Amino acid sequence: MIQPPHYTGAPLDRADHLREDAARFLSGPDVRILPFWQGRHALDAAGAPVWRRTPLGEAAVFLGLAGDTAWFMEDLSHLPAVDGEDRDLGPGTAAEVPAAARWIDLRGFGNTQPRDVAGVLAYGRGLMFWHQNHRFCGRCGAPTEVRKGGHQRQCTNADCAAPHFPRTDPAVIMLVSDGDRVLLGRQAWWPPGALSTLAGFVEPGETLEEAVAREVQEEAGVVVRDVVYRGSQPWPFPSSLMLGFWATAETTDIHIDRQELETACWVHRDELAGFGEWGDGTDRPKLPRADSISRWLIETWRTR
Repeated sequence: MIQPPHYTGAPLDRADHLREDAARFLSGPDVRILPFWQGRHALDAAGAPVWRRTPLGEAAVFLGLAGDTAWFMEDLSHLPAVDGEDRDLGPGTAAEVPAAARWIDLRGFGNTQPRDVAGVLAYGRGLMFWHQNHRFCGRCGAPTEVRKGGHQRQCTNADCAAPHFPRTDPAVIMLVSDGDRVLLGRQAWWPPGALSTLAGFVEPGETLEEAVAREVQEEAGVVVRDVVYRGSQPWPFPSSLMLGFWATAETTDIHIDRQELETACWVHRDELAGFGEWGDGTDRPKLPRADSISRWLIETWRTR
């Protein structure tokens, strides 16, 4: 049985009604604080995420409750690395994290975590990047300050006082089929042989279905019909919500946009079984990343 897409199913009550006073949980007995440092999470020797009980400052972001346990994530990116340069070691004991902890980008280990754990890390990571990129008001340029447990930033200019909320950019990702074939493409910077479904951001003033049709035609020159929603996935790299679709090809001639894709091709269902894994070090054709909704769309299609 194929599981729902990775990074979904975070087992937290986001407890919106508690965010205004979420700081009170930081002094309680049941608190877990996940450290975040320069885009990386800390893992222990067994590969599990490291957490702490006490914050280093006042900027820990409230993620929610798991039973009576309050979960936070705190950005420690301002702390120097051990020896000033070793990014794998991170800030070590200076951050009350075991010196042996490894600091790794979620892309590098997310698919090794249970889906619910990965969902919590993705949720927190998305918030961390939003805070890093919204320290100043987009309306007047004044500094912003954290409100509501980290789920709002407020402009400090009294004449503006604009509230700012976490951003999620909607993107469509689609498996286009023609009978027993699917349309896959690749970007030049991907590992050799890596292929994936097509995707693109939703533009202002268009529906999701219109975005699917536009992106496929722009990137591969293929016209589609019967666009059907299949599922979604948070994709915190840094702040997207991937909206997954199946679509049927109305035309099959491929005319790629070289600024978007290096190549695109039709792949038969039977060929997919011989594909390798993303990053396996070979030159043979590869399936999308195991933790991606692109892979999920392919697997649900070929096993239906």
